[in-house]
Amino acid sequence: MSTTSDIKRGVVIKFKEEPYLVTEFQHVNPGKGSAFVRTKLKNIKTGKVFENTYKSGETIEVLKVVKKKMQYLYKEGNAYCFMDMRNYEQTAVDDDLMLGKGAYLKEGQEAIILTLDDSPVGVEIPPKITLKVVESPPAVKGDTASGNVTKEITLENGLKIRAPLFIKEGDEVVVSTDMGEYVERA
Repeated sequence: MSTTSDIKRGVVIKFKEEPYLVTEFQHVNPGKGSAFVRTKLKNIKTGKVFENTYKSGETIEVLKVVKKKMQYLYKEGNAYCFMDMRNYEQTAVDDDLMLGKGAYLKEGQEAIILTLDDSPVGVEIPPKITLKVVESPPAVKGDTASGNVTKEITLENGLKIRAPLFIKEGDEVVVSTDMGEYVERA
């Protein structure tokens, strides 16, 4: 058994005898009263989303999830297709289970697929990835007077992020997959 301190995004817990994926959580420590954890849970079998609040320190059952290293192939409709490099078996992961991380994938990239009873329940990708800049507007003279100035750039996978003015087309940048922000030039 685990406690509410083990709750984090992507963990699968047993709630009302069903497996639920934690899609969002927030530890709240109010000035008055005891601390609690507010969660948004998604039923893995039905896809229904449910909100629940746990008292701090309450026991929960974290389900054992198997991790498989796979390679991202392509996106088809609302599913991301991955291939197991050992036996070339393909697995489709629904967009809802990606938790917004699908935007950071590029063909051939490795990811870890989380499975419960041979059914995918989530995906882990590296916290930082390197992507090529395909579109970067030129810096405008006089923009640098205010200090920390950024511009919107477009990356090879279509993602648009804010980056410093010195970033040009063709540069490679490191992007945080947790925050969706520019980290550094590669």
